[in-house]
Amino acid sequence: MNHVMDEIEARAHRQLHRMRELGERMAAIRVRETSTDGAITAEVDGNGALCDLVFTTTVSRMSPRDFEQLLVATAAQAAARAFAERAELVNAFNAEGADLPR
Repeated sequence: MNHVMDEIEARAHRQLHRMRELGERMAAIRVRETSTDGAITAEVDGNGALCDLVFTTTVSRMSPRDFEQLLVATAAQAAARAFAERAELVNAFNAEGADLPR
């Protein structure tokens, strides 16, 4: 009976370690995307939250509408890449979990 409990405890510790590692890796995601004209660079985290914005002088020649559209599109592209990175981490986590001894 002790052997069974030891196995259950070891499995729980492995899972906890893996979950913490996944959380740390997801929290470390940062994606930078630059617009095709180089005017705007947006950086987002793994949740798609905006962390940084960089503008070049090119934005001063844009209409407010063009600036707004380019900003939103650039940030959305960064967020999509961040979400793709998160998905890869989760898929790898799930695939690895399927290979763990039970």
